[in-house]
Amino acid sequence: MRTLSFDVAVIGAGSAGLTAYRAASAHGKRVLLIESGAYGTTCARVGCMPSKLLIAAADAAHAIATAPNFGVFAGAPNIDGRAVMERVRAERDRFVGFVVDGVGRIVPAHRLNGHAKFLAPDRLQVGDDTQVTAQRIVIASGSRPTIPDNLRALGDRLIVNDDVFNWDNLPDSVAVVGTGVIGLELGQALARLGVRVAIFGRSGSLAQLHDADVLRVAHDCLRAELDLRLHTTIVSAQRSNEQVTLRTREADGRERSETYQFVLAATGRTPNVAGLGLEHSGLRLNQRGVPIHDPHTMQCGDSAIFIAGDVGEDRPVLHEAVDEGRIAGDNAARYPLVVDGVRRAAISVAFTDPQIAVIGQSSRTLTEQRYASGEVAFADQGRSRVMLQNCGLLKVYGEHGTHRFLGAEMIGPRAEHLAHLLAWACQNRMTVEQMLEMPFYHPVVEEGLRTALRDLKEKLVQHVEAIEHCADCTPGR
Repeated sequence: MRTLSFDVAVIGAGSAGLTAYRAASAHGKRVLLIESGAYGTTCARVGCMPSKLLIAAADAAHAIATAPNFGVFAGAPNIDGRAVMERVRAERDRFVGFVVDGVGRIVPAHRLNGHAKFLAPDRLQVGDDTQVTAQRIVIASGSRPTIPDNLRALGDRLIVNDDVFNWDNLPDSVAVVGTGVIGLELGQALARLGVRVAIFGRSGSLAQLHDADVLRVAHDCLRAELDLRLHTTIVSAQRSNEQVTLRTREADGRERSETYQFVLAATGRTPNVAGLGLEHSGLRLNQRGVPIHDPHTMQCGDSAIFIAGDVGEDRPVLHEAVDEGRIAGDNAARYPLVVDGVRRAAISVAFTDPQIAVIGQSSRTLTEQRYASGEVAFADQGRSRVMLQNCGLLKVYGEHGTHRFLGAEMIGPRAEHLAHLLAWACQNRMTVEQMLEMPFYHPVVEEGLRTALRDLKEKLVQHVEAIEHCADCTPGR
């Protein structure tokens, strides 16, 4: 048994772990990076990037299919599933290669492959033959897809998002279980590429939306294209040769029995804490077995252990994992001097069509605040109608008294870009009036944002004639 000694040990070489390693190393500390799996990060290997590659192919097919609505006739799209997946895998491997190359530049003596588990708050067992002592430890072990118990018996007919990006060809049919971001993105992309897809959800939720009005419009927008089965439970799932028979029950009690080539479990992610030996870490854990920590310092209690990334379940998106890694690495290096790190305004986007976005505070988190909301529907918004992408609703929230912009929820065209504008305004604590002083070009989708902000201002100031706010009204709304 060999023993290694370092100032800081980082468990996990994903986005959060790599950032924590660099941040701690920048302080001149001896840092060890420990990884039990393949290098490449969840985002590059099985998440953000390969999913967007598949969506890009689906968008190209959809553009051809909808071209006749503009008077443009190109014929029916001919989708070569093997060519689609070949590009997805090739570009995915390119992105992964960048990450692997970066890891390769780390001094070999500061990298260690193997599963890490705590023996004590300052000591780890890695693999069978190595113990590591470290004055400070960063847990950045990530997460994995959650597999429902009633689907486990399906064997290789049950897949998760990781498996999709290793396909050589597109399948004939897929049942998607889950209406979160992953389920909706992959389900819609596969459907647009000619795969028979049904998307099942136990409730009426879609992605990260909570506002009842936005959610209702989202149902209408997505159902116009997708076989979306909400308020539906999986009664049974049985494999027969290379097929799966799903028996489902809808809210009215009606049952269906249908056959699919694959079942895609998109039912959330589970933090990778099993097998870490956290019972030997001295940390307090929540009901999910995750160390209780301060989201501003990433410190677990008052210990010399920090946490970062998806394993902490705070904000499971890439840029937040990077921020948390930086905060955890900095504080691990400077411990016991621990300081608050910079946390950005919340922003999340689902790359469906129309896109879904939630920024800042949502209707769920605003329940105890005095706030008003303004809205705009995209059905008649000028630029949206021009592009034939005129489906959706944007709601913006502002605080009574201060008129400070608090957040927004939306489904609509160009949501990924509107979300950034709104997140910047939220982080800068802008008022609704200050946002309305910003320039709005014509004709652009952002004019719809202006309409929503005007509506919000009227609610905040009360009884102000609408005409006062429409002196420069244009067809862009």
